[in-house]
Amino acid sequence: MQDLKFSIKKWAKDDRPREKLLGKNPATLSDSELLSILIGNGNREKNAIELAKEVLRLGKNNLNELGKVTIQEMTRIKGIGKVKAITITAALELGRRRHASLSLEKPLVRSSRDIATHLQALFQDLPYEVFAVAYLNRGNRINHFEIISQGGITSTIADPRIILKKALLEDAVSLILCHNHPSGNLQPSRADQELTKKLKEASNLFDICLFDHIIVSENGYYSFADSGML
Repeated sequence: MQDLKFSIKKWAKDDRPREKLLGKNPATLSDSELLSILIGNGNREKNAIELAKEVLRLGKNNLNELGKVTIQEMTRIKGIGKVKAITITAALELGRRRHASLSLEKPLVRSSRDIATHLQALFQDLPYEVFAVAYLNRGNRINHFEIISQGGITSTIADPRIILKKALLEDAVSLILCHNHPSGNLQPSRADQELTKKLKEASNLFDICLFDHIIVSENGYYSFADSGML
């Protein structure tokens, strides 16, 4: 059993993560130090920083990978209960949302890249497919962004009627369809192609332009418009 002299409370104040955060720029703290603040207390065998390092190892010492670790997986570590695992998961989710929302407040869309990087950040930790739509105004700015549906590991279903009804309510001039492929494969499926064709034809009836359909994964993105499929 570890001697309690190794408790963080026994450390010099300048070395304690919370005190360091108060007195210095947060960027000066290591990932394990920041994570230990979320964990709060260790147990009789490991202090909070040692537990933090063990949690980080679950994510291969990579915060992006850690975002994919489930609460159940974290609680397998002795000293990480449900409350601590939930706190860590919530913090990672806030960080992901912050990154994803940086430029999704009515950004100007001139190319697929303008939105694809933000979609990658938004969907990067999801183990299932989601289908979303960006509704653009006359200035090619995103007026509204909404996840329409979510499905299983390999597919999701998007109803064209729901998408077009929302487009009319939002006075959208054009649409960008978006979904993720958790498998990492960026090639559109036959169902993706058929849905895109159906929505293009339907939106044309309302003088709404289908600007693009973007598929994202951790490996990059695929644009129907860039590939000449629209």
